[in-house]
Amino acid sequence: MAKLLARAGVASRREVERMIGEGRISVGGTPVETPATLLTSLKDVTVDGKPVTAAGSARLFRFHKPTGVLTAASDPKGRPTIYDRLPKGLPRLMPVGRLDMNTEGLLLLTTDGGLKRQLELPSTGVERTYRARVFGDVSQTQLEELIHGIEIEGMRYGPIDANLERRTGRNGWIEMRLAEGKNREVRRVLEHLGLEVSRLIRTAYGPFALGDLPRGAVDEIHGNDLATFRKTLK
Repeated sequence: MAKLLARAGVASRREVERMIGEGRISVGGTPVETPATLLTSLKDVTVDGKPVTAAGSARLFRFHKPTGVLTAASDPKGRPTIYDRLPKGLPRLMPVGRLDMNTEGLLLLTTDGGLKRQLELPSTGVERTYRARVFGDVSQTQLEELIHGIEIEGMRYGPIDANLERRTGRNGWIEMRLAEGKNREVRRVLEHLGLEVSRLIRTAYGPFALGDLPRGAVDEIHGNDLATFRKTLK
């Protein structure tokens, strides 16, 4: 059931499990008790009393996430989330990965839980690109060492292709490309190198670039471009 509902764009599998625990999902009017419930279709399935329709073709959107908003459905502290910033009239969308509250830039959103999982898994090797504005001293040689990966406080991070784009005094911009995207990975690695990060922007996720999409804006990736990309996934 959790898998079917995720593919239908109701929520991520983890979120579906939480919703089941809250008694929000029913089959034939009876609340479901476990996400391991086996179903062959979504017939008679409701969420918060509303029928769930089967998933159509996967859709993918670009969103220019601003700083100051959480990548979450809601926040117990009442802080704004991406859903407070998205325009009305969009289908139910799930974020692909996360950007922390103070990170801006490209956030992909999809209607399809299976596509979301494909894009997020490290095994698929989808590259993420970031630009960081930093303060401190670092050399290109130090950055190039990151291609071998790095361990910080017991956490191992995979290869990072990092380049010093430009520097003015002790201020500079660094571009980083990586395929794992662990929690706060870019910030932790740069801080480990003794740098202060004052701005962090995700500029691309796989072949999909932020480009000149205005902050807070959203647009849909063409279906043919998405289909072509999916054929390249491992």
